[in-house]
Amino acid sequence: MNELDVLGYALNQFAGMDKDAFALSIPYWEKKQYRKGEFYNEYKNVCKHLGFILDGVFRTYYVNGETAEEKNVFFFSKNQMVVSYKSFVNQTPCNYYTESMVDSTILYIHINHISRLYQESKQWEHFGRLVAERAFNLAMERAEDFLFKTPEQRYQELMEQHPDLYNAIPLYHISSYLGIQGPSLSRIRKRMAGR
Repeated sequence: MNELDVLGYALNQFAGMDKDAFALSIPYWEKKQYRKGEFYNEYKNVCKHLGFILDGVFRTYYVNGETAEEKNVFFFSKNQMVVSYKSFVNQTPCNYYTESMVDSTILYIHINHISRLYQESKQWEHFGRLVAERAFNLAMERAEDFLFKTPEQRYQELMEQHPDLYNAIPLYHISSYLGIQGPSLSRIRKRMAGR
């Protein structure tokens, strides 16, 4: 499968998009490679692109204004969309940074082209609605995870959603995402390995 075929398959799985609707978008997708540490989107910038990760890992994080500590909010990995959802959907400045954590490759499309596709195709309009719903659900799940789930449950979910993450990034990034200290993560991992 070539890269566009992989993307077409992913959009079919995500939004039920058929080949004809996907074909409308083919001229608009561009490929970009990111080195480790490069930004997909930066704080206060408006996110104008929706990306599809062919290979790699990205993190979205914010910086605490008082302590300058970085807090990881989301991870995006292979065969997932990478986007600053709220900024992209509303075309407003972003409150976060989104950074490539390893050398990564994406296919991306500009908001203007997506808007054109919404007008041309009901299936693309449906896709746009699903992206907005996904943004809402991700934010709600993230908030509820901290209310209702243990760090161990959050860790398990993270590994299910991003199986490549563990070998790709330093553990302190995972601790930051889970809202725990490094030694707590080590204990969780030992307990899980012992089962």
